[in-house]
Amino acid sequence: MRLLPWAGADGKPCYLSTDDPGSLLSRLADDVEAAQLASAEQVLAGAKAVLGDSEAGERAVRFALTRAVESLGDVLRVAVSRSRGGDTR
Repeated sequence: MRLLPWAGADGKPCYLSTDDPGSLLSRLADDVEAAQLASAEQVLAGAKAVLGDSEAGERAVRFALTRAVESLGDVLRVAVSRSRGGDTR
């Protein structure tokens, strides 16, 4: 069972049961994971820039932290999936 990089409508984890790493859903999950990791890199760079700016206001810091928390959740889901053998590449 592969933990997918998105939650269901009820917020619960979604899983994929397949022996075909080339299936449509497997490839979609791979693409979503890649996009989440790339986004996390951008969010990290932006957060570092905000934290390095002594004139950054509360709004900028809150936005950067909010995005960092969202990205951390995505990256952790990818890590859990891959640690369970969900990385099909």
